[in-house]
Amino acid sequence: MTITAEVFDELLKGCERPEDRVGEAGLVTELKRALMQRMLGAELTEHLGYAHGETPAVG
Repeated sequence: MTITAEVFDELLKGCERPEDRVGEAGLVTELKRALMQRMLGAELTEHLGYAHGETPAVG
């Protein structure tokens, strides 16, 4: 997978100080948090056999 320059530019928009990028509430922290939530959600979906908000199949 390749992340384009345009995607990086959009993510960095508004990041003016170093803290905005790597600080406690910065971009890197938010990206890590979002990635972890996606990974855990996918793992749970795989384990349960249905996605969050879906009705499980009976049988």
